[in-house]
Formats: sequence, structure tokens, C-alpha cells
Amino acid sequence: MAGHTDNSIIVNAPLDLVWDMTNDIEHWTDLFTEYAAVEVLGRENDKITFRLTMHPDKDGNVWSWVSEREPDRERRTVWAQRVETGPFSYMHIRWEYHEEPDGVRMRWVQDFAMKDTAPVDDAWMTDNINRNSRVQMEIIRDKIQQRADELGLTSASAPIG
Repeated sequence: MAGHTDNSIIVNAPLDLVWDMTNDIEHWTDLFTEYAAVEVLGRENDKITFRLTMHPDKDGNVWSWVSEREPDRERRTVWAQRVETGPFSYMHIRWEYHEEPDGVRMRWVQDFAMKDTAPVDDAWMTDNINRNSRVQMEIIRDKIQQRADELGLTSASAPIG
């Protein structure tokens, strides 16, 4: 059995701002609360290879891995995968951006499988990713909407998510 998650949130901000802020890898430590460091390792056309390092977990473990990410602004999608998979057999992530009447729906779809030697199974990781994705999406939404408000790009009467 493999793991699969599918989470989305509406961001009350213009598509260009949502796209630009969520694809600015170098500033992910400002956008996500879980990342302590981002190191860009290389760029090839639109593809970026980078190392993410998380803040220590409750046991003091610091997790780090290398990923590739390839945005396609015309299709409003981003394809990503872990290059250093760690406890995963594989991890594939697709981000989608859909304009809707009340903002931009940002969607994260993750497909993965845990290695037999991993300390957790696919079901545990699915629950963990779902829980964490919702938290991070809300934080990201709030930060983007705050920036949109600062730039005068949102309507005061528009719903906030």
C-alpha cells in the first residue's frame, strides 16, 4: 500500500502573488514554520534542486533532504520529488493553483511509500502529512493574504478562506 494525500486551501490573493510567494524557494523559511534552512544546490532551466532542513522535532532530530522542483507557470502546476528519499521509497508532490471566485485554490497532492526499514508505515505518514499540510497551508494562506492586504490587492469584503 502506498501513501496518498490531497489537501487544498483558498487564498484570497491574486494568482501572481500566490504563485510568486510559494515558488520563491529561497524564502521558504519565511513562509513555512517547519523549515530552518533552504539551500539551493542547482538550477537547470526551470528546475531547481535544493536541500531543506527542518527545525528539530520533539526528540531533537533534525531532518534534511534534497528535492527537485519544476514549476510550470503556464499550466499553474509544480512537480517535485525527493532526490534524497530518506525513509521514503519515493515522494512525489504536485502543487496546483486554480483561480476561483473567492481567490486561488492552492492544492498539494503527495504520493509516496515508506521503506520497509522506516520507523513508521504509509498509514501513519499519510495521517502525519495530512495534519501538517493543513497547518502549513493555513499559515501560508495567512502570510500571503497579509502581503496582499499590504499591497492593496485584496477586497476588504472578500472572504478570508
